Amino acid sequence: MFDNNTVNLEILKKRAFNLRWAAVPDGVIPLTAADPDFPCAPEIAEEICRFSRERYFCYGPPEGLPEFKNSIADYFSTKRNIVTSPAQVFPVDSAAFGIYITCKAFLSPGDEAIIFDPVDFLFRYSIETVGAVAVPFQIPPGPAAIDFERLTTLINKNTKLICLCNPLNPTGKVFTKEELTLLSDIAIKNNLVILSDEIWSDTTFTPYKYTSVASLSEEVNSRTVTITGFSKAYGLAGLRIGAVMANNKELFSKLIAASLHGSTVHGANVISQIAATTALTKCEYWLADFLKHLQSMRDICVDGLNEVNGFNCISPQGCYVAFADIKGTGKTSSEIHELIMNQAKVAVVPGLKQWFGEGAEGYIRLSFATSKEILQEALSRIKSVIN
Repeated sequence: MFDNNTVNLEILKKRAFNLRWAAVPDGVIPLTAADPDFPCAPEIAEEICRFSRERYFCYGPPEGLPEFKNSIADYFSTKRNIVTSPAQVFPVDSAAFGIYITCKAFLSPGDEAIIFDPVDFLFRYSIETVGAVAVPFQIPPGPAAIDFERLTTLINKNTKLICLCNPLNPTGKVFTKEELTLLSDIAIKNNLVILSDEIWSDTTFTPYKYTSVASLSEEVNSRTVTITGFSKAYGLAGLRIGAVMANNKELFSKLIAASLHGSTVHGANVISQIAATTALTKCEYWLADFLKHLQSMRDICVDGLNEVNGFNCISPQGCYVAFADIKGTGKTSSEIHELIMNQAKVAVVPGLKQWFGEGAEGYIRLSFATSKEILQEALSRIKSVIN
């Protein structure tokens, strides 16, 4: 299912936007946005077709389709060991929107929220959009120790939220149970809400083990908003579907109010909920094979990058992106990005503040959710130009 023959470049060049095949010049290989080059599991497409043939596209319930809520609650209960129920889950039109409505629900102008550095720009964007202040906390790549004492010094009377991205995009770090316990202890002591973005949780590589922060204890569960989506694990980015869970009824009510789902102003696409439900109930075999392929691509990508002069790449523990340190080249992230784009005809994401925060300077990010042949060609081009 994940060899070069299943990558349809003709379709990708028409449909894969967001810095990918449809948004770059011909001849450029995009290792940019974290979106698979492979088609989704066939069961998802078949279920969408079955639903569509009935030709009724009615409004769904504001709180989500029952089958969607049941499948999400079962996923969190059985796969993530979080005590929950369908009543505490609702769909959103993306995990990104889930992050935004959490910030909208729990932050007011002048409030502060802790974000990791580096981390995906959506956290800072969401916090600042609601008038709050994003306070960066440096997380080193790889297994290096996290300075939790410094985290405590960043917290003051205005701090309301800690934003956890686990596994961490762009470094691929998977937080240990011990690290999550220290983080949650700080949140409890300071009466903070934890926003846990777990969209990457299904792409954790062996031997690393994924732990949901809300599974640690009832007390942690009661102050955590857990967010997930289906773009990374199942290739459904264009369907724009995610889920938000909060087991504290007060938090849940604030999230529903912030979502605007109580009116027809906003809501999650019914077909997308059908697709996500199918992914969770029928496509675990597909995800298992995808993860096996990704682990192989990770090793090829990291080994290839470490053969490039001035590059140093730590193997990611999760996510399907490699975060390569390029400071040894003597060039900035922007300069390497432009050099690779113009001469190697490979598109990567430069480590700029606008994408990942100030801690990303001196790095580039590459997605390896593609075929072995495409990835090896891209790496060969980069190595040829830089070396």
